[in-house]
Amino acid sequence: MGLLRREFLTLTGAAALTAASRHAAAQAAYPSKPITIIVPFAAGGSTDVIGRIMAERMRVTLGQTLIVENATGAGGTIGVGRAVRARRTVTP
Repeated sequence: MGLLRREFLTLTGAAALTAASRHAAAQAAYPSKPITIIVPFAAGGSTDVIGRIMAERMRVTLGQTLIVENATGAGGTIGVGRAVRARRTVTP
């Protein structure tokens, strides 16, 4: 005798919830690599100081390692270009 519709829906719903909880648990470790903040001006300047203060507060809030990287030159264009070409990891 085949499964009743209600039994089938209960079984498939339970399987879907199990798969969804595994997927959510897998995302809990994001990001797994340090976060890099690119400051497009010289180290020691006001922009660098603000970037480092923000990085420290973000580190405490997110519980992740943050790296502040200064990419100076061309009025900030080099730093902006580095950010544009940065490797992005997007989770579905």
